[in-house]
Amino acid sequence: MEPLSGEDPARIGGYVLHGRIGAGGMGLVYLGESEAGHLVAVKVIRRAVLDEDTRARFVSEVDSLKVVYGPCVAAFVAADAQADLPWLAVEYVAGPDLRTYVTGHGPLPPAETASLGALLAEGLGTIHEAGLLHRDLKPQNILLAEYGPKVIDFGLAVLAERRSVLTATGVVVGSVLCMPPEQARGETDLGRGADVYALGACLLYAATGHYPYTGPSWQAVALRIEDPAAVPDLAGLAPELQSVIAAMLAKDPGSRPALGEVTRQLADVIRGLGLTPGEARRKLTARTPAVPLDIAPLPPAVDPAYMPTVVDVAADAEEAPGPEPEDAVPAPAAEQERERGASGTGVRLTAPLRIAESLRAAYSREATF
Repeated sequence: MEPLSGEDPARIGGYVLHGRIGAGGMGLVYLGESEAGHLVAVKVIRRAVLDEDTRARFVSEVDSLKVVYGPCVAAFVAADAQADLPWLAVEYVAGPDLRTYVTGHGPLPPAETASLGALLAEGLGTIHEAGLLHRDLKPQNILLAEYGPKVIDFGLAVLAERRSVLTATGVVVGSVLCMPPEQARGETDLGRGADVYALGACLLYAATGHYPYTGPSWQAVALRIEDPAAVPDLAGLAPELQSVIAAMLAKDPGSRPALGEVTRQLADVIRGLGLTPGEARRKLTARTPAVPLDIAPLPPAVDPAYMPTVVDVAADAEEAPGPEPEDAVPAPAAEQERERGASGTGVRLTAPLRIAESLRAAYSREATF
């Protein structure tokens, strides 16, 4: 976690801020604490990208987020879309993201990969049922908590896609490594199949440590994704997972399985490996590194002026590197913080919250799939 700077507020919406846990082209993310000690991730829209249209979309998005719920989705807590700088508070998840985990511990075995995919498919289903799409699902947006995986950063996905438009040369700027062909072509009227493709790309990464397509630049990767003749690289993928993941990575959105079918097929994979879905889930959560929860001293009581720096959104977009993209690109602040958390630095809960979290984790580990 990065300490607060002189340009950061000490409080937002009644939450005391303890530091930055992420930053991007659209906004900043802080670790916040309520008066009662509840920890949240507070996302604030950058002033540089705030206009009437952005605020209107944010209002609509917040209204939709209020009806999104589920065990695999970071829960909505509070928001103020009418604030000078609109903000959104969601559940804080103490755990590494999937990219950080695979980088540090290696790929997941087939059963744990199948469990991860089935759980995330259910989580994405709750997002779709609320009338939303994630649009930017990637390993960095999948957190591995001790009670199961969590999908994050879908709340601002519509806003982010508004900024990820065709450039003058006709190439899409965005998180290209897990992007489906229709999104790489610049289409904005996406269907649910876009998230199915992205989930398939994330599962391939979880199982092998590489993405479906690689190249020397994000433009080169986007062109390969769009190319009907280019097939995804499934090298190293366990035979049990090849059929379902290959189907999820189909070029044609209509040829991809629905999320419910993905869950069913992955549950069958788990059973074929001699486990129940519940047992595979517990094997997955047992792999999650314990994250000590320590809180830094409270920031100064006086609110400093909040003046975010101007960000070039196109320059801030994730570029696709060569054969080992996860090693070639410097990790953003949120990933670096999660890596530090996995190695022993994080946020310490108060005693009542530690007890509650332990009970929650114990219950979740024993729960059925």
